[in-house]
Amino acid sequence: MEKAKVYFTDFRCKVGTNNLMKLQKLCKKAGIETIDFEGKFVAIKMHFGELGCLASIRPQYVKAVADLVKELGGKPFLTDCNTLYPGSRKHALEHLDCANLNGYNTITTGCQIIIGDGLRGTDEVEIPVKNGEYVQNAKIGRAIMDADVFISLAHFKGHEMTGFGGAVKNIGMGCGSRAGKMEQHSSGKPAVKAKKCKGCRRCASECGSDAITYEDNIAHIHEDLCKGCGRCIGACAFDAIHTVQWDASEKLDYKMAEYAQAVCQDRPCFHINLVMDISPNCDCHGENDAPVLPNIGMFASFDPVALDQACVDACLKATPLPNSQLSDNLAKPDWECHHDHFLDVHPDINWEATLRHAEKIGLGVRDYELITVK
Repeated sequence: MEKAKVYFTDFRCKVGTNNLMKLQKLCKKAGIETIDFEGKFVAIKMHFGELGCLASIRPQYVKAVADLVKELGGKPFLTDCNTLYPGSRKHALEHLDCANLNGYNTITTGCQIIIGDGLRGTDEVEIPVKNGEYVQNAKIGRAIMDADVFISLAHFKGHEMTGFGGAVKNIGMGCGSRAGKMEQHSSGKPAVKAKKCKGCRRCASECGSDAITYEDNIAHIHEDLCKGCGRCIGACAFDAIHTVQWDASEKLDYKMAEYAQAVCQDRPCFHINLVMDISPNCDCHGENDAPVLPNIGMFASFDPVALDQACVDACLKATPLPNSQLSDNLAKPDWECHHDHFLDVHPDINWEATLRHAEKIGLGVRDYELITVK
């Protein structure tokens, strides 16, 4: 199988240049100009970040991509779909307010924002998944599928359920409607370790299903109400909530890859990852912990699988930053080092499952040629 081409540039800038210019140059070197944009609607899929999260992509980078699309004759819009959990993005009105407060609007980005699955997260289309093994018909936000061209613009970072969040997660989970997100998460139903529960009620405040109640000041998860989204796991500071079905995270990875396949199949796509501000958790959190790794650079490719693999490889070669979740874990006297930065941040995940399954179903290939752009 032929290697995919992944293009890379670091964040170093000579006087007279800047990283916005470097990002546009990177995209051109990677071949974005070969796409026919003339008069086409172009969905730029990104993550607007939860209110309080300061790690999401700076709007200036977004504008650089949108301006390039317009230069090539396209009609770009920014998009993301609503969330399952409570927060700042569970319906379109809140979602648009959140995007604006986090710095994304027509002035800062040069294009409009359309929430992909509509006001309540129910505006979706069902797309048959080519080579799907776990999902027959993916539920994707309608506006995303209405676009002629699809661009993924992802902040590459750690993730508490999938190990890392890059292009495949930005596309697969991010483009799923609320029902689509539920389908991807539904394999995993967490449980509470009663001895570890402190009764702080943080998990209940994160639950979008009213599935958590308290008995004798101990959390109890009602399985019939639980959507399996895993937000309670990330919310608990005491490791009191865990996944009972240990294959659930891998099933999530597989479904996420198949959702990404549904979004990308049969139309022009281009993918960009910014590997910077590498927080240990998703930008869905209302905070961002200190970066676990130094800023690495910008990557672009027509192949989202090769792109994510290249970003993973670059991260695994990087030196952990002090005063971070990663360095704290590695410093624990009883820590069993995995020699894998993503596993040493979240030891219960299997990040490789996403890429392995994505390659299996034909979304892309993991073998790549890395081409550096100065």
